[in-house]
Amino acid sequence: MSAAALAALAACSSGSSSSATASAGTAASGNVTFGSNQSDAVPKAAYAEIIKSYQAQSKVTVAINTVDHNSFQENINNYLQGSPDDVFSWFAGYRMRFFADQGLVGDVSDVWKNVTGMSDGLKAASTADDSKQYFVPFTTYPWAVFYRPSIFKAKGYTAPKTMDDFYRLAAQIKKDGMVPLAFADKDGWPAMGTFDQLNLRINGYDFHVSLMAGKEAWTDPKVKNVFSAWAKLLEVSQPDSLGRTWQESAQSVQKNEAAMLVQGMFMGQQFTAGPDRDDLDFFAFPEIDSNIGTDAIEAPIDGFMMAKSPKNAAAAKDLLAYLSTAAAQGVSVKADPTVIATNSKADTSGYTALQKKAVEFIAGAKHISQFLDRDTRPDFASTVMIPAIQTFIGNPSDIDSLLKSIESQKKSIFTS
Repeated sequence: MSAAALAALAACSSGSSSSATASAGTAASGNVTFGSNQSDAVPKAAYAEIIKSYQAQSKVTVAINTVDHNSFQENINNYLQGSPDDVFSWFAGYRMRFFADQGLVGDVSDVWKNVTGMSDGLKAASTADDSKQYFVPFTTYPWAVFYRPSIFKAKGYTAPKTMDDFYRLAAQIKKDGMVPLAFADKDGWPAMGTFDQLNLRINGYDFHVSLMAGKEAWTDPKVKNVFSAWAKLLEVSQPDSLGRTWQESAQSVQKNEAAMLVQGMFMGQQFTAGPDRDDLDFFAFPEIDSNIGTDAIEAPIDGFMMAKSPKNAAAAKDLLAYLSTAAAQGVSVKADPTVIATNSKADTSGYTALQKKAVEFIAGAKHISQFLDRDTRPDFASTVMIPAIQTFIGNPSDIDSLLKSIESQKKSIFTS
């Protein structure tokens, strides 16, 4: 998605706005089920507040079914083919289109007819190959390199612009007794973000998107260059990452055990609200090739989809309509300040400095990727890339054999 997709975020109104009515509203009633993958404390509490606010202004009763984030993702195929909730949390991009193309989710184009405050780019990110909409965007956030400004100031560190600068900084951080880069991949998906950053910086956005779509060979020397660069990065990263969760890696920065972390802004959920969380900032993943630069970033869009055959279609669409509004998203970004609203009319007067920077960072990007496991086929991401990346982390010296294995599996999956 281009910067235009979220440019409106940079010009959000500072005052509250009335929520737009996107469906029949009062016509909907009865019960609806809501499947959530937001199992961590902060976003779980935020979703509870959103549903509470919706029920207060509707005739619909919502039952929230929260499932562990990783379990939800890994079991999504069985979930959709079984008895899915009427409305459920999911992601924009390839993963949305994949299930739409499979006929496993419901068409919400009639909801979009009355949606306001969403850019054309966001609508495009919600549209499948049949030109119908199957997704309602809710929040977004950047992936970048996060750090504590107080530590950088006390030690005299400067945020690096290039990877050469980064490695000079890492050497100094080591001398000062800290781990340069926190790192975790127990859950399988977090390290994908590091691969994405390296590939975007080394090979550029177009190659990255093409690789994710199965159109490039993983045995291409361009991909080997990414893993070779990653092997060097592992030398300044926290060891034993396969036994560490992303929450624990974020806590390493929070406890001043590690100086930096490549992760999404959601890492701030591990910081206590107030001065602790206020002492968190980020910079773009450093430049590797000056011809490519740093104008491509990663900023996943979270949102909601509807079951193919919801038990209460009217209520499901009414809930989705509400979730598209500035009012609903305003509740979310207030309860969870590690995300920003996708609706340009959302109230940003209470945004933290970190949220304001995220708005500018995303709006200023020339190219925006979603995330490896959202930009490619879900079966390829889960059955091939998770074990492949974890194999690489465990043994970064055998890149050629690893890439041959990935390419072989890719061919069988993308031609099936």
